[in-house]
Amino acid sequence: MTTLKLSVLDQSPIRSGGTAAQALAETVALAQHTESLGYHRFWVAEHHGSESFAGCAPELLLARIGAATKSIRLGSGGVMLTHYSPYKVAENFLLLQTLFPDRVDLGVGRAPGSDSVTAQALAYGSPIGVDYFRNKLMDMMAFVQGTEPETKVFSRAHASPSVAIPPQFWLLGSSEQSAIYAGELGMRYSVAHFLNPAHSHELAASYRACFKPGNGLAKPHVNVGVFVLCAETQEEADALALTRDVWRLGLEKGMPGPIPSVNEAYAYPFTAHERALIEQRRKHAICGTPKVVAEQLRGLASKHQADELVIISNCYDFDVRKNSYKLLAKEFALQGETPA
Repeated sequence: MTTLKLSVLDQSPIRSGGTAAQALAETVALAQHTESLGYHRFWVAEHHGSESFAGCAPELLLARIGAATKSIRLGSGGVMLTHYSPYKVAENFLLLQTLFPDRVDLGVGRAPGSDSVTAQALAYGSPIGVDYFRNKLMDMMAFVQGTEPETKVFSRAHASPSVAIPPQFWLLGSSEQSAIYAGELGMRYSVAHFLNPAHSHELAASYRACFKPGNGLAKPHVNVGVFVLCAETQEEADALALTRDVWRLGLEKGMPGPIPSVNEAYAYPFTAHERALIEQRRKHAICGTPKVVAEQLRGLASKHQADELVIISNCYDFDVRKNSYKLLAKEFALQGETPA
């Protein structure tokens, strides 16, 4: 039986009453903590104009994390390639791979990671939109590998610095199109169960059905991004999960803000519709004691035919978040550098 790997996706959440500087410092500390516990890789997200998440530039944050860690794989989960030059993204990650040899994952996504006005500001007049995403993926990978790009006019452009081993290419997604692109282009695929829990296993199956070997990858490779909160008791885990539930309600009302505390979440004036919505979403939530969570995660991995899960555990209290990862590592008997 294949050993199930556990990894981390961190969004640098800003807590109620907290600051972006605090959130970013906690991201670095979480990378060190999860490395010591034996987690396989540590990814950081990209969000723009957000009061909820501080991570707007994965490349910069990864450089800081790389300098503070020793062996854990580092990656973007993911760079929103729609906004950017594939050449510049390639150079950014070639530089990271040079600084941290054979530790870097280049993960990209199709979503804007922002509202429409902010997306326009990021593009700043460029007419190249999401319709060109497939071409951008192909050009980006060619620039990284030093091969012929899809856009022939750029055939004389060579990205630097060159590396002996390129970063791993990942496409992150929660839609059918992302699964198809990843499969057809021979990329690794990270399916976002935390965004599309009802159909994520179908996306993994679509990816495998479309897969064609390429970019150094001989067979399909899937991991699953999943929201998890692990605590000593089910009651504590449910209370922690309520903070995310309330945060998400605010997001859907167009009022995204910091992650609320447990007390703030309990004080929220829920409507009957909101309570029903939360109850429905909890059917896909993975929150509970280590034993309960581990059983559900193993089932999820089996359903997706995945040997790796990427854990996201946003909640208000950083020490509680660290403990969630610690409890999970102990339950899965991860082998870290220091005792958990």
